[in-house]
Amino acid sequence: MLAATKLTYSHEPALAPGEHVIGAFTGDAAGPTLIVVGGLHGNEPAGVEALFRVSAELAELKGPLRGRAYFLAGNTRALLKGARFIDRDLNRHWTSDNLAAVGTPSLLWRSEGRELTELDRLLDGILITARSEVYVLDLHSTSAAGAAFATVGDTLRNRRFAQKFPVTILLGIEEQLDGTMLEYLNNLGAVTLGFEGGQHESPLTVENHVSLVWQALVNAGILSAEDAPDLGEHRPQLSPGPHVSRIVEIRYREPITADDEFQMEPGIYNFDPITEGQVMARNRRGPIIARESGMVLMPLYQKLGDDGFFIGRRVAPVWLWLSRTLREWKIPRLMHWLPGVTRDLAEYETLIVNTRVARIFPLQVFHLLGYRKRRWNGAKLVVSRRRHDTDSPFGPQPNFG
Repeated sequence: MLAATKLTYSHEPALAPGEHVIGAFTGDAAGPTLIVVGGLHGNEPAGVEALFRVSAELAELKGPLRGRAYFLAGNTRALLKGARFIDRDLNRHWTSDNLAAVGTPSLLWRSEGRELTELDRLLDGILITARSEVYVLDLHSTSAAGAAFATVGDTLRNRRFAQKFPVTILLGIEEQLDGTMLEYLNNLGAVTLGFEGGQHESPLTVENHVSLVWQALVNAGILSAEDAPDLGEHRPQLSPGPHVSRIVEIRYREPITADDEFQMEPGIYNFDPITEGQVMARNRRGPIIARESGMVLMPLYQKLGDDGFFIGRRVAPVWLWLSRTLREWKIPRLMHWLPGVTRDLAEYETLIVNTRVARIFPLQVFHLLGYRKRRWNGAKLVVSRRRHDTDSPFGPQPNFG
């Protein structure tokens, strides 16, 4: 079985600790910028391997680049050890407190603090020199086998970019996770897309990442379709097939800790249908059952991690159309005038919803308008919306049609 085959690496020697740049390519400096990061988790080497392969081919292309491309390795110290992380999960480390402490002893004493400091300074240098749209891809893999899929923070700009790829798209995962790199960069105004390419050590996962990166270079407007090698083969490489939903909303996350002794039930794979009440996993307290019907996503079959599994449901196209239309009409700007809804005076894009008053405005309505749940505070629901839903802070945007 291909998924069980170990990777063989094309790059020697391996990256050194703190050596994040795999490849940097500049054509028209006024064009769009694509940043691709692999290996934010050190036990997910497929993205790094894919970036070495694409870098080698991109360096040999004759056609001009219409922008800039940067390929980066994420957690270099953990990658060298084949460990998910050394001290803390780097992809939960991009919090406001940590970013305010970049470069300080309080952060640098941790391995992931050093990685965060190095990456943040590198990314800052790229972002401040951007003269057109900025796109960021984050390449990941999973412990269980299953179809590849993309994860997207729900802005219209993110959606439009993601829908140019022939992959299943997950909306709302950022609502379940705190401190991710893409959430941080999305809030700075970049168009972001996460990608789960397959099982960690499968060569097929590398091929999926390679296909995604070549398509991203074209979809971002950096490379013409004629100049991208084997582009016609890359699109079907990522196709989810006729029985997998195109767009899925994350509905539930099963959080776990190291003390839980969490164990998934065997034989559960990405996108498998599940029913409410089904036994999904077990921990030291007993069985864990599905809280609702839908499909399972990213079941955990490894020792490290704090996400046991997710549950998602298909999003009907009519809801996507309605969501886009309401946002383009700027309806979200009027929500704070509704009964029971007030604006947080400290954060302009954050609303506080008194659910005892605003009973007809459930969380799903706010999702429709681009708001994400931040927290519950008694009967009050706190939701926030990104500033860059429809407009880029970096400059001219491509025409997505």
